[in-house]
Amino acid sequence: MGLQISEIISKEQIEFSDLKGKIIAVDAFNAIYQFLTTIRQPDGTPLKNSEGKITSHISGLFYRNMNLILGGVKLIYVFDGEAPELKKKTHEKRKLMREIMKEKYEQAKSEEDIEGMGKYARSETRLTDEIIAESKELLEAMGIMLVQAPSEGESQASELAKQDNVYAVASQDYDCLMFKAPMLIQNLSMARKRKTVTGYREVFPQVIKLADVLNELEISQEQLICLGILCGTDYNPGGVKGLGPKKSLKLVKEYGGCEKVFDALENDEKYSKYDVEFDWKEIYDEIAEPRVDKDMKIEFPKVDENKIKEILIRHEFSEARIDSQLEKLDGLRKAKMQKTLF
Repeated sequence: MGLQISEIISKEQIEFSDLKGKIIAVDAFNAIYQFLTTIRQPDGTPLKNSEGKITSHISGLFYRNMNLILGGVKLIYVFDGEAPELKKKTHEKRKLMREIMKEKYEQAKSEEDIEGMGKYARSETRLTDEIIAESKELLEAMGIMLVQAPSEGESQASELAKQDNVYAVASQDYDCLMFKAPMLIQNLSMARKRKTVTGYREVFPQVIKLADVLNELEISQEQLICLGILCGTDYNPGGVKGLGPKKSLKLVKEYGGCEKVFDALENDEKYSKYDVEFDWKEIYDEIAEPRVDKDMKIEFPKVDENKIKEILIRHEFSEARIDSQLEKLDGLRKAKMQKTLF
């Protein structure tokens, strides 16, 4: 979705070591999309093998998750199921945007504009069935639990957190807060260092607690959902044009609830410049009562080092680098066994 509230809430920076021993539910599509858009060549093209198949997601899933596993973090990847009917418009809009970006990429390529190529190539990224299947195969071999949500992955991940089955939900989006995830972690799957104009800087996880957000903004959970609808979600991209997070927050606090807010927007003359082009009640109900599995059992698969190696070599990754990571993983397993014996 598109809950844009970063400028009006605070975040707590933590160390990766603070997550040792924790179970974290990852919004799978969000993480894989992130790998596909950020792990790329200077001209914007994703990593590929000799057959031209994209491998950016394989690289991210293996190396970045391996860092977390070696740090004592247990991961559950939650995949999207059937998208709600309300989301079809968003899919159509994204498809159109990809076509536009593809045209701009080809133009930049013809002009040998490397910077432009890098910018536009990332915009046409999409998750294919093949990429999803490859991701699941590798994750399961790494001992990471897979969850197939009946609908939205982020709502199912939030449900796991609400039931206290996991420590937190990991996603770059704020949408999990609308789905009542008690704790959201950002930057979990990002590279530990980020290149800036002044050089490289370290990237740390950031924690956002739902209770703190509601307390800081002085609103209820229902009002948070209303705030999201005003700013825009995947069910109404763009929200109400002209209303940013600050104006939306002011409206929510002034009128109290969605019904009064949208009644004012549609009928009060002073808000005549704002057009509401969606059914807010339909969107609110979809977010407040998402389709989730409330009886999910937590069971982690066994790590299959041979399978991991076979998958990565199939995608033409360096055998020496694979062996180096697997040796560390084997050392971690032996250390756990020794600790258990003592």
